[in-house]
Amino acid sequence: MDIKIIDVAAIAGVSPATVSRVLNQSSIVSTKTKEKVLSAIEQLGYHPNAAAKNLRSQKSMTICVIVPDINAAYFSEVIKGIENMAYANKYKVIICDAQNQKDRELDYLNLLVNRTVDGAILIASLLSDAEIAQFSDRGYFIAVVGRYIEHAKIPCIYTDNVKFSREVIHHLVGQNHREIVFLSGYAEAIDSYERLEGYLKALREHQIPFRPELIENGNFNEEGGYDAMKRLFEKKLSFTAVFAANDEMALGVYRACAEYGIRIPDQLAVVGVDNNRICKYITPTMSTVNQPKYTMGAIIVEKLIDQMNDNQHPDKRTFKVDSELIIRNSSQSRV
Repeated sequence: MDIKIIDVAAIAGVSPATVSRVLNQSSIVSTKTKEKVLSAIEQLGYHPNAAAKNLRSQKSMTICVIVPDINAAYFSEVIKGIENMAYANKYKVIICDAQNQKDRELDYLNLLVNRTVDGAILIASLLSDAEIAQFSDRGYFIAVVGRYIEHAKIPCIYTDNVKFSREVIHHLVGQNHREIVFLSGYAEAIDSYERLEGYLKALREHQIPFRPELIENGNFNEEGGYDAMKRLFEKKLSFTAVFAANDEMALGVYRACAEYGIRIPDQLAVVGVDNNRICKYITPTMSTVNQPKYTMGAIIVEKLIDQMNDNQHPDKRTFKVDSELIIRNSSQSRV
């Protein structure tokens, strides 16, 4: 039997509006009336319709998380942190895969406009700062993982890409490598630009001439890393190490090396970024940069929820977290 508010009201001897006030914890209902309503609710086994209640309060209790490529392992740990913290705060999460298309990201952000979701989290977004800021300026709640945005109402959490990229190159130079390939991600990615910047700074610090032919685009995925390495091998360029801007591309490097008979690390050192689980299990184990992905997700959704519930931005809006270079077998052999 579908129990309705009107049924509760009839048993309690009050109006449906009074039952609604009790359910919404209104202070204008007397204790005696409240007790009668609660007794009727228990007697009938009535369960308020959460969707209808949220509609009245204009809240969906839902957050969308927009990622550029759901296949990338990096995003799963960030999303896990987001989901666990959101669940603890009684929010649900929906995942939107933009498939590396800006237009898709913008379409998903329309979930804010039509009130399907209360807030949105962008991870490694392809949108410009100005495009993201437009939504916040219109009063929508939005947060960003993977970069800093100069905006008073947008929480963001990110790592220092330039810093850890320099550390990677310092490590490789310390292993006697001076001809180092950099595999970049897709063109619009801020992470890719910043990691390239760190690479170039480290080359200058070690007085290593920049060779533009050693920069290749791997589109942040395994197939792209594989294709990029094939192009480099076919050009017969001289290089002894590869710094891939993420682990997905580094896995493509492994595959290309196996196909061309190149031994890692004896003939080619490889370092990735993200510390995906597989890095510990492939042969040789992969050197990589560990980012606190779960923590980044948990922190950013907590700040977004604080902002949505209090209708004001958090005291601390931006968070820069440290990353750690993890040296494994793929980058040690030349000293």
